[in-house]
Amino acid sequence: MNTKTDTIAAPDSAAALDAIRGQVREGYARIAQTGSWSALQQDASSSSSSGSSSSASSSSSSACAGGGCCGPATFTPEQLATAIGYSQGEIALTPEGANMGLSCGNPTAIASLRPGEVVLDLGAGGGFDCFIAGAKVGATGKVIGVDMTPEMISKARRNIASYSSRTRLANVEFRLGEIEHLPVADASVDVVISNCVLNLSPDKQQVWQEIARVLKPGGRVAVSDLALLKPLPEAVSADLEALVGCVAGAVLVSETRAQAAAAGLAGIELKSKPEYIDAMTNWEDPLYRKIVEALPAGSKPSDYITSLDVTASKPGACCCGPSGCC
Repeated sequence: MNTKTDTIAAPDSAAALDAIRGQVREGYARIAQTGSWSALQQDASSSSSSGSSSSASSSSSSACAGGGCCGPATFTPEQLATAIGYSQGEIALTPEGANMGLSCGNPTAIASLRPGEVVLDLGAGGGFDCFIAGAKVGATGKVIGVDMTPEMISKARRNIASYSSRTRLANVEFRLGEIEHLPVADASVDVVISNCVLNLSPDKQQVWQEIARVLKPGGRVAVSDLALLKPLPEAVSADLEALVGCVAGAVLVSETRAQAAAAGLAGIELKSKPEYIDAMTNWEDPLYRKIVEALPAGSKPSDYITSLDVTASKPGACCCGPSGCC
């Protein structure tokens, strides 16, 4: 995949929507193979500048886990996770390679997970948030991770043995599937989490409908994602690297609220965190350097893009009794 020149197909038909999913799936398959988003960027840069074979690029990129020797980015996945609110204890709990630097928030924290809950992670990747959630819900709880990329599912499943060895828990599983068509039963989940994934879907309203379908009455949503404060310039919104990097597919904050409400969710709260975008810009992330070059003079990425925490719940049936309604 040449992320420097490819552009996104216009989503005007079912075939075009599936083509976008295919482009995203290809990009995340490479991330799974190389170990980080930074490594994928270096892989693409090396291939286009030196004409080296993809196998050689993959070999050199997979030798490390982002930042430093993996390319011009100046942060590692662990540094990114720490900066956005994960504790050292949470990071240490996860298997090596589960964190690939793909987060833009900490949904397991804003979800306030409790022992015994059933948690569903949309776009689970290597299982980073699933393993953290598994420790929080404990032996009586369960975590299901769904991802549409076979390479990610394989990576996550390989990580289960290490997780179980560290925690003595066997409460995490991974399922291959699209977040627009979740392989999960109706009203079977207490909490839906997702970390920088919904922006990748070409049919976000369908994703929100699926979230509402699988939640139990009274169940809740905790999503960290990228959203737009105002529309991006076309040079950015049409760029495939920006799509895989979670920027080009983002929608306006107001659209996110409207989509969640249209799915029947209530108590919707949105918290904007533009400091994440400023950090990525200051860290000289290659994608954000590219975005800066495409913006009007005097503008910065956080004028357009923000990290957004979204919480909501599915209305529950009234259970009025002698002590009132719950």
